[in-house]
Amino acid sequence: MQWADFLANEAAINTLTSEQTEAFVESLKTENSGKNKTQLANKLNITKSALAKRMTEVYDNFAKSCPELATSNSRGKLEKLRACLTAKYNGGQDAQPTIKEIHQNIPPAVPFEKFVGREAELQNLHQLLQTYRQVTIVAVTGMGGVGKTELAIQYAKQDLQNYQGGVCWLSAQGIDVGIQILRFAELKFKLIAPDDWELADRLRYCWQNWEKGEVLLVFDDVTDYKKQVQPYLPPESPRFKILLTTRLGFDRTLPQLPLGVLKPLAAMKLLKLLVDRERLKSEPWVAREICKFLGYLPLALELVGRYLDTMPDLSLEILLKRLEKKRLEHEAIAKANPLMRYEYGVAEAFALSWEQLDEKAQSFGCWLSLYALDDIPFSVEAIEDDEEQEFKEKAIAELRKLHLIQWQSKGIYRLHPLIRQFFQMKLDESSNADEVKTAFVAQMVEVAKRIPQQLNREDIFNFTSHIPHLAEVATHLSEYLSDGDLIRPFTGLGWFYQGQGLYQQAEPWLRQCVKIAENRLGSEHPDIATSLNNLAALHKSTGRYSEAEPLYKQALELTKCLLGNNHPIVATSLNNLAELYRYTGRYSEAEPLYLQALEMRQRLLGEKHPDVANSLNNLALLYGSTKRYSEAELLFQQALELKKHLLGDNHLDIAINLNNLAAFYKSTGRYSEAEPLFQQALELRQRLLGDNHPDIANSLNNLASLYCSTGRFNEGEPLYQQALELHKRLLGDNHPDVATSLNNLAGLYCSTGRFNEGEPLFQQALAICEQTLGVGHPHTITVRGNYARFLREA
Repeated sequence: MQWADFLANEAAINTLTSEQTEAFVESLKTENSGKNKTQLANKLNITKSALAKRMTEVYDNFAKSCPELATSNSRGKLEKLRACLTAKYNGGQDAQPTIKEIHQNIPPAVPFEKFVGREAELQNLHQLLQTYRQVTIVAVTGMGGVGKTELAIQYAKQDLQNYQGGVCWLSAQGIDVGIQILRFAELKFKLIAPDDWELADRLRYCWQNWEKGEVLLVFDDVTDYKKQVQPYLPPESPRFKILLTTRLGFDRTLPQLPLGVLKPLAAMKLLKLLVDRERLKSEPWVAREICKFLGYLPLALELVGRYLDTMPDLSLEILLKRLEKKRLEHEAIAKANPLMRYEYGVAEAFALSWEQLDEKAQSFGCWLSLYALDDIPFSVEAIEDDEEQEFKEKAIAELRKLHLIQWQSKGIYRLHPLIRQFFQMKLDESSNADEVKTAFVAQMVEVAKRIPQQLNREDIFNFTSHIPHLAEVATHLSEYLSDGDLIRPFTGLGWFYQGQGLYQQAEPWLRQCVKIAENRLGSEHPDIATSLNNLAALHKSTGRYSEAEPLYKQALELTKCLLGNNHPIVATSLNNLAELYRYTGRYSEAEPLYLQALEMRQRLLGEKHPDVANSLNNLALLYGSTKRYSEAELLFQQALELKKHLLGDNHLDIAINLNNLAAFYKSTGRYSEAEPLFQQALELRQRLLGDNHPDIANSLNNLASLYCSTGRFNEGEPLYQQALELHKRLLGDNHPDVATSLNNLAGLYCSTGRFNEGEPLFQQALAICEQTLGVGHPHTITVRGNYARFLREA
């Protein structure tokens, strides 16, 4: 017996944990005899104190059989233990009784210290095998390359002493399994049944005369349980333990240990065992990205680690770029390293499972690969055609059975990164790849069409799971979008983020929308005008009025050129530009545009249309700003009644109209009429948007302002503080709405005599306004005036 095997046996006899075994074996290896504790700890990727703690536990365990350890100080204990074990190993006069040879044919294993990230699985596997009182059959299941066979080998090696009746390793893909069992019994136990007996009788003879003690039978790489395992099972006896490794998933009647990919830290640890540590330290971020790209799959990590070891001058960053470009076809993962026991590259390993799928399951796997590398929402129940539904159900079952897709929860699936690449590769090899991609893109466009410009909480919940896949279409599959649907994914993505106040996430999609539309459709197309309007609206929302104005003007001119002067979309463009002018205090320029838009909408759409209500509301805001109160009030009330009539009471537009009318009442000193409207608007927004939205902060600000106007500062202050915190969290520290919140809270401090608290807030608010809106903007002038008044009063 080799020294390493002897140490493993001793660890098993003394029931060391996997962590204790790792420290024990590493400390006592011959090649490590000259290394200090720091070097050993680094090799195990643990701290020096953690190593010391584990070895203290080992010494306490071995003190029963080696009394010298109880009296030795910590410095000399390792050598005492080494001497004690060496004497036992060499069979000296102080040696323990000779260890009985356990017959086994376990394949060679990787060194235990290089088998990382599977400590819990080893313990769970042993527990499963020891749980049942009859013949125990346990399956280690998982996708190709995940390390099922290696787990079984490591378990068999480390738990060898528990199986005094031997460990018989059987390759399900080799010669007939029954013949393998007979050869093992003949070679190890000298059991030879007559040749003229039937195979079943010869096997029965072997089972009846098998070595005493518990027995472990390992059926490796099972692809057909009924043919490869069932005929060769031993008789009903609790001493026989059956372990299967398989890509197949069985039903719940068979105990299973699902084996997934490694955890990120374990993946890095495996890479460190294969690649020079200093090399990884020089590019730590890239090393983590490589692990992530490989999906933490042990086979891929080992292949890449061994490849890097043969290329000492190759930077990790260059390799990552090459992997991203060539993917499964890159030589680092395409073929097995000749020094590895596993004979397949990653694609070859997946191909073994692919070949077991029927054509429909293969095509469905390719379809799923077009989704982004994220949770895939796919509800079979939503398919109306019964035949199509049944086909999808069977395809999903086949893919799950071979661990090619992962079930996350009801209607949610996920693909491993490398399996996704494999399916994409298979799709590209097929003759109908373009047809499949076009159909997939068309399906995602239908999702994008349903995303509204104003989202409520239900919309956010419903569309969140689709957003990564829309982004995948916009980024990688835009060539398959028809001209008519070209801007749909980009617009949907922009509206999804903008509707939640996530302007930084929205802007790249809306900018890209303009660019891709101009490249594909030319400069004169209605979708160009739509894209320009959307981008301008985003700039207006973020206070970048100087960037919004030329886009609005360009969109208006293009719309007039393409559609004429008498079209609802022209009215929308007029309204948008008028809104910008009102925001920037250019009231005389805004009014004629508002009036044109209103007249055009009433004439083209009729008096009872949401766009007409919007025009009435916007014109009312303008009249309120120019102190034409009687005209403003009438229009506000008309707009609110029309919206309620058209949309009902439970719509975000109603909250906007309620808020605007309340603000008008407040501005004219009618506080008792304003308060219930502000409260209704806040409650409606909270119900529809949740508590995390800029509109909630605006409603809190409005209600707090009303309380302060009526001297109820104790009620107003917490609302101002909530609004400020919410604005900062959602919009960042440098946004006009943040300046508004700062200005409001500073005003409250001023009104309550807390000048030291108010002054820094006024300074911050003024700085933000001057930077984002300009020194001449009405809001900037208002804040500057408030600050000046504060300084006089202070």
